[in-house]
Order: sequence, then structure tokens, then C-alpha cells
Amino acid sequence: MGFKCQVWVCTFCLVMLLFLQETRAGIHSSNASRLNGRKKVSGCNLFRGRWVVDASYPLYDSSGCPFIDDEFNCQKHGRRDNQYLKYSWQPDSCKIPRFNGADFLRRWRGKKIMFVGDSLSLNMWESLSCMIHAAVPKAKTTFSRRDSLSSVTFDSYGVTLYMYRTPYLVDIVRENVGKVLNLNSIVAGNAWKGMDILIFNSWHWWVHTGRSQGWDYIRDGSALYKNMDRLTAFSKGLTTWGRWVDQNIDPSKTKVFFQGISPTHYQGKDWNQPQKSCSGEAVPLSGSTYPAGAPPAAAVVNKVLSSMKKPVYLLDITTLSQLRKDAHPSTYSDGSGTDCSHWCLPGLPDTWNQLLYAALIM
Repeated sequence: MGFKCQVWVCTFCLVMLLFLQETRAGIHSSNASRLNGRKKVSGCNLFRGRWVVDASYPLYDSSGCPFIDDEFNCQKHGRRDNQYLKYSWQPDSCKIPRFNGADFLRRWRGKKIMFVGDSLSLNMWESLSCMIHAAVPKAKTTFSRRDSLSSVTFDSYGVTLYMYRTPYLVDIVRENVGKVLNLNSIVAGNAWKGMDILIFNSWHWWVHTGRSQGWDYIRDGSALYKNMDRLTAFSKGLTTWGRWVDQNIDPSKTKVFFQGISPTHYQGKDWNQPQKSCSGEAVPLSGSTYPAGAPPAAAVVNKVLSSMKKPVYLLDITTLSQLRKDAHPSTYSDGSGTDCSHWCLPGLPDTWNQLLYAALIM
């Protein structure tokens, strides 16, 4: 009897030890995933890999999608080369599922999905709308376009994709001195509540100056500034956004993503070709690293996400996008000058959405 008791005690202790180890590992894995924003699926980092030629792309034709703005419609505006459309992203240690628009609609039937941010969010929102539309081209849709809030609803499925335009995430308010960027306020966040998926993005507008700057002053608490180091301001504003997520999001009801920093390609020195910009570029950079390294804003995003209490998944699209110097509208849009900030559609944002799809189902 004593021997059996000893065996039982030993077995119980062993089971508890294994349980504690697995629990610690699970907690560590969860925190690490949130901390560095890279989802590991069977040991796979979805965002570390390379671009490979893939004749099965693109997933749709720009002429068949009613949601593309002229600024992203490179084919319409005269871009004749199409090799930039014939690449897919291949992670180093796994394969990601091909995007399936019909499956996406079935999985998220009756749900609301919102992109929140600047024109790079718009780029991604229009891309996802086109990718789904290509899968169900005869499905009835309802399209609404307003200044700050736009939407596409796939009526038969009850799936609505929203786009909320707010380039800084924090508020711009009118005060006696003019337009003030308030680093501590997100009144606009009331419009983001009740969503099933939120995909946030911000950075590009923080560095605008002169006439393209969206504000006259910056407010940080009671202090008013004519200017501020833009990375510092971004960090303060993003910290306010992180606090908003922690206070307002229930992870059991809403999945939150951060889109990551989308790079520009105005300065060829960043990829060791100092005389160039994105203009005339027709192929991606080879390999899986970018000569200039990560932009400083990416470190700010990682720091803020690591300090948050609620889980936010970072779509870490920066490096894979840095390799795509060939995928910008360049001179092929309705705007003037050369656009090395946004991306052609179809094009790179389709991969962002494929990775979003993978993160949701894998």
C-alpha cells in the first residue's frame, strides 16, 4: 500500500511538473508573439522569406475590380510591363495558403472588418475588396464612399469591409491657434468599436512638412508645440493608441492587427543604387534582407506593442515590402510627379492581405 502511494505521488508530481512547463512555454510563446509581432506556425516566421516568380498571379485584373482608385491603378494609367504582378511571397520554412475569397466570406459571414489609418490602409482595403470580389464576381455588393468612412458590403454574406481614414490615429482638433494634433486624444475611436477585426496603420503622415503637413501645432498634455521630433511625436501618439486598445478592446470579440510600416523607395542609396528611385524599376531585390535595414519607425511600433496588455498581431510587412522597389505606381497614376510611397493594384498589398488571411486561419 505504501509503495503504491509513493508511485501515485511520484506520478502526480511528474504530471504537475510537465503541466507547469507547458504552461510557462505557452505564456512565453504568447508574449513573444505579441512582443515581436511575428506569428510562428509550426516554427514558421511568415514574414521572413523571399519573392519567387509565380505565373499564377495576379489574383485579379484591375479592369474587373470596381473599387480601385486611379492613384493605384497602374495598368489603367499606362504601365505596360507586368512582371511585377508575377511574384508570390515564400516564407523560408513553410508555405502559406493561397487566398480564397469565398472561404474568407464563409468564415467571416455576418462580421465587420475595419481598416483604420492613412492611404496605405486605403491601399490594403481596396486590395482585399478586389481579392474577395474576384472570387465571387456575381455577388451583390453595396459600396459607400465618404470623407472619413467608406465601406464595401458583400450583401449575401453580410460581410462589411470598412475603411476609416485617420492618418495619425490620434485626433486633430480645431483650437484658437489653428489645427492641433493632440497626442493624447482619440475621440474618433468611438467609430472603431463593435468591429470583429481591426487593422490599424500609421506613420507616413507623421513626417510630412510644409503644405502637406496636416496640423499647425502639436499638443502633448497642457504643452503646445510648433514642432516636435517626428519619431518622438509618433511614439507618443502610438502609445495613446495602445492605451485606447487596452481600455476598449475585448480580445474574445475583436481581433486586432497593426499593419506595420510600409516603406518608400525614393532614394536608391537605400538599396545600393544611389542614382535611382522607384521609377523604371521592374523587378524586386533578390534575397531576404534590405541594405538600409529597418526604418526607425518600425522600432517604435515594436516597443509600443510590447508594452500593451491586450494582444495585437503585427503584420510585419516592412522587409518584404522593402524588397519590392518595382511595385509602386511611380508615374503610372492620376497624380503628378513620381509616387514611390503607395503600391499598384493588383500588386504588393495583395500579399499583405494573403498574410492577414494566413494569420487568421493558420
